[in-house]
Amino acid sequence: MNRTATAKQREVTRIVDSLAQAIAQHRLRPGTRLVEAHIVEALNANRNHVQAALQRLALQHIVTIAPNRGAMVSQPSAAEAQEIFIARRAIERAIVEAITPEKMAQHQPRLEAQMQSERAAVESGDRRAIVEALSRFHQVLADIGGNQVLREILTNLMVRSSLIVALYQRNDVPACSSGEHQAILDALAQNDAPAATRMMLEHLNVLESQLDLSDSAAPSLTLCQALLDA
Repeated sequence: MNRTATAKQREVTRIVDSLAQAIAQHRLRPGTRLVEAHIVEALNANRNHVQAALQRLALQHIVTIAPNRGAMVSQPSAAEAQEIFIARRAIERAIVEAITPEKMAQHQPRLEAQMQSERAAVESGDRRAIVEALSRFHQVLADIGGNQVLREILTNLMVRSSLIVALYQRNDVPACSSGEHQAILDALAQNDAPAATRMMLEHLNVLESQLDLSDSAAPSLTLCQALLDA
């Protein structure tokens, strides 16, 4: 029984991760209908597992399930967008404050690889690659900080932030800046946590300031296209 439950949990997690990744990378945009049969086909999954995955994403406010309409990618309101950035400032401040020079040194190879991937993505001009690489930076810092609860909260906030960017960003250029990321890392390496914290908060303020809360975008990919393109 335990083996079966564990296998089911892994499968539900796989589906959750696939959907969340497609949303975070803007392959599934706000308002996209999540038809269970299409997810089953695209991910070669069991329908019961798909239903469980959608329920989990609904609890995380990433998916909305409406009676007689089924599931769709959530469409956060302007007020929710502001609240998510307030939450991100609180969580990411705590993450930055937990990172010591020793932790920076321990994870230096990963940090160098992250910054290299950001530069490569920016040079490629591939919007999806840029979004993925720049968003990953915030998760890398959460990993280095070592607080699992903060990491889990940030993971959810990052996916919800991607919905906000898809709906409200003023232009098609990712606002997150690799140069600002490097400045934060430099301050942390120099044991200047106050400066790193200040720069992170300024960075998040810039991201929020680039939102146009009157703008929205329509889905550009079908569900199957988004998941098969993972």
